[in-house]
Amino acid sequence: MDKNIHFFSQIDVIPKKIDPELLGIRGRQANEFAELGFPILPGFIIDSQLAADLDETDIKKDIKQMLDKCAGIVGKSYGDPENPMLVKIVISSNLAVSNYPTLHNFGLVKPTIPGFAKWVGKTFAANEVLFLVRGMLKIEEQIMEFKGLTAERKKILDQLKALGKEISSDRPSKDAEAIMDRYAPFLPSGYFDSADGQLMLTLKEISKLLSMDDQNDRDTALMIQPMVYGNYGKDSCSGNFFSRNVVTGEKKLQGEFYREKFNEIGATGQGIEKIGPNHLKELQRIAWTLEDRFKEIRQVRFTVENGKLWLIEQRLVDQKSTQADIRLLLDLAKRKIVDNAYVVKAIEPLRLNEILHPIIDTPSIKGLKNWSGGIAGAPGAAIGRAYFTTDGLLEARKLAMQKGEDDRFILVMPSTFAEDVKAIEVSTGVLSCEGGFSAHASVVARQYGKVSLVAPAMSIKGKKATLGNISFSEGDYITINVPYYGESTVYLGTAKLIEPNPSESGLLEFIGITKSFIKEFHVRANAESPKDALLALSFGAEGIGLCRTEHMFFGAERINVFREMILSNSPQERKKALDKLRPMQRNDFYGIFKAMAGKEVTIRLMDAPLHEFLPHNNDELTAFIKYLEKSKKTKVAKADIVAAIDSLEEFNPMLGHRGCRIAVSYPEIYAMQVQAIFEAVYKLKSEKVDVRPEIMVPIVMNSSELKLIAYGKKIEGTSYTGIVDVEEKLRAEKKAKAVPYQIGTMIELPAAALGAGDIAKYGQFFSFGTNDLTQTTLGISRDDFTGFMPDYTLFDLIIGNPFSTLDPRVKELIALAVERGRLTRPDLVCGLCGEHGANPGNVRFCMDAGLNYVSCSSYSVPIALLAVAQAELEKAEAGK
Repeated sequence: MDKNIHFFSQIDVIPKKIDPELLGIRGRQANEFAELGFPILPGFIIDSQLAADLDETDIKKDIKQMLDKCAGIVGKSYGDPENPMLVKIVISSNLAVSNYPTLHNFGLVKPTIPGFAKWVGKTFAANEVLFLVRGMLKIEEQIMEFKGLTAERKKILDQLKALGKEISSDRPSKDAEAIMDRYAPFLPSGYFDSADGQLMLTLKEISKLLSMDDQNDRDTALMIQPMVYGNYGKDSCSGNFFSRNVVTGEKKLQGEFYREKFNEIGATGQGIEKIGPNHLKELQRIAWTLEDRFKEIRQVRFTVENGKLWLIEQRLVDQKSTQADIRLLLDLAKRKIVDNAYVVKAIEPLRLNEILHPIIDTPSIKGLKNWSGGIAGAPGAAIGRAYFTTDGLLEARKLAMQKGEDDRFILVMPSTFAEDVKAIEVSTGVLSCEGGFSAHASVVARQYGKVSLVAPAMSIKGKKATLGNISFSEGDYITINVPYYGESTVYLGTAKLIEPNPSESGLLEFIGITKSFIKEFHVRANAESPKDALLALSFGAEGIGLCRTEHMFFGAERINVFREMILSNSPQERKKALDKLRPMQRNDFYGIFKAMAGKEVTIRLMDAPLHEFLPHNNDELTAFIKYLEKSKKTKVAKADIVAAIDSLEEFNPMLGHRGCRIAVSYPEIYAMQVQAIFEAVYKLKSEKVDVRPEIMVPIVMNSSELKLIAYGKKIEGTSYTGIVDVEEKLRAEKKAKAVPYQIGTMIELPAAALGAGDIAKYGQFFSFGTNDLTQTTLGISRDDFTGFMPDYTLFDLIIGNPFSTLDPRVKELIALAVERGRLTRPDLVCGLCGEHGANPGNVRFCMDAGLNYVSCSSYSVPIALLAVAQAELEKAEAGK
């Protein structure tokens, strides 16, 4: 027996001393089945050292011996005229992608056709002859191309290609022998005369092809195996299945089989669980053994011929859900097949987006008109009726709930602002056309777990939107699909969704394993309500890193009170309005602190420009005037209100009167917020609840601002009441013991980063607001940059989206600020808040730069946690 020919079967394994590279990919896969003792079709491999240099005389006897061994196992003989064993030849390259054709049904010659047709029918037999011919013509075509094209060879090559097109149909118009006669002149002489002769001629032609192929560096083997057929008798079938459900991850075979059919083409399948108890039990054993070996979901093709089960192939599964992978990994870990470190390293962090949000049930979108493109703002899938204003959506939702109708809505607007948060919160998603990943709509949608898609191509006119060749009006149903990878799509009509379930999906258990690898660096959440805080906790957050208090003023019972405060003519009037708001703020903080008991809660004092809170349309203005008239019990002139609103208009409000600058002009606003914070703190303290407040001052540009707001100041007969003063006064009134708290600032200006050493004198913590820091460092508006960013990307003027992946210069400012801040205050706590913190690529930088935590939306917390855990494991392994 030639040492380069290797036999395998369910009980015959190719020895480990044979270099696996000699077998090619398909050969190694077949031997893996043999090693596991699975019912693999027997076969033999002519390894890569011999395949391109075959000598018919030397190997003829070996081939005959190998075929006889196969025949003894499958119960059919090669060349038998009554019940012929046919074989396939697999050109087994070591390349993942090969340009060689599929070669089946060798042994189909004139003497064996009647016997084969008796089992499968004349039409099927003719079809299999066509399949054989098609593969061989492709071999002859490739040989001719490698020879170099003389005029004569080109003529032959053109004939071969024409023949290839001629037999592209799988519906033969002639019987098997007629087909053989038609194509025999284009194949080696005597090709359909005898089974043995056909196989040797075929191997000779393939060997010739391999020897001529420049890309074959003696790294391609040949594998010969018997063919089996699912239509070969009454107790026969073919089928394929996944080792578990590829969507839910349930440990249950998912697939179909086709009774008395060669394959699934034109066949009606039955669920794999109906195949019969004996075969099902064996398939389960095979599937779950494969999972344990490969540590992933596998797909298996099989054939049952005359009651005997044969495995055809097994391979990895591309189209599977994150949930399915996680449930498999958890199952493997419980049975000690893998350790917890393997589980954590096996999932790419961004894949968790899929398990946290609804996904489209693919069959349900068939036939729906659609448009694809845009910028993913927040992942997931959403269905709802389109509404083009916040008020319109809220009113429609109110009516739908009253009538018990469908209350799913999608907000469709050019862009959103702070006053639209309440609509985003109750919607299923938001579709906008301005901005990008860091646009207001995208940021808020991520915070509330809603879907967001920014489609710059969308045109909105009145109550109608157009996207490419689709358009929809207010009240029409649309479906938005924003996958965590790939292209986003808007569908007209309603699809079906698969909703996430963190408990059933295994996500919560997976988070628990992930957190076991996290040491000093932590993940907090951005949250503005007790509900958000509890959700963040369930997802593994270690506190709140950003509570945006301005969002709290947009509730229906608060917004007009706040507007009254803004437009008041004196500090006394402002205080009167603020006194109405303080109990509401206190209740907000009470609920958040209580939910986060024992963990730090960073409350950012009001940051947004005042103009964002004022009426933006006539309906809002009318409602506000009615409120004022009722509150003041006097007539209010619309023109006066409009003039007051206009007086607050700014050319560039994001760099204007906002954040701590408002506090300098209107100190009573921050005083109210700080008082509400500590009223909640001392109430919880009396209830024995562990409260850990952190008060953050936004948009600071120098240490003097922070010093003023934190500690107050007296100058020329005027005094400014600082955070410390408010707390001390309240504590004295309540005769309470002090509760530890911290005052810090958000570093979101280059000036603040450069002056971090001075600012740290008065701030106990830094939180890097990287959206604004990116804007102010690069001079790029996060809401407008998408208009020119494609051109910049085209010419490689900027790499990636700076509002998703931190720009190197922004990173440098962060690292510099941490270093300078800790030179002044060694115990300075530093965090990064915003969706940059959910990007795995940024998390490792934050850890290396010496930050203590990142903070992101609740739905992004698991992603950040996984990125941290993987970085910790990587560092630990590097240390070893």
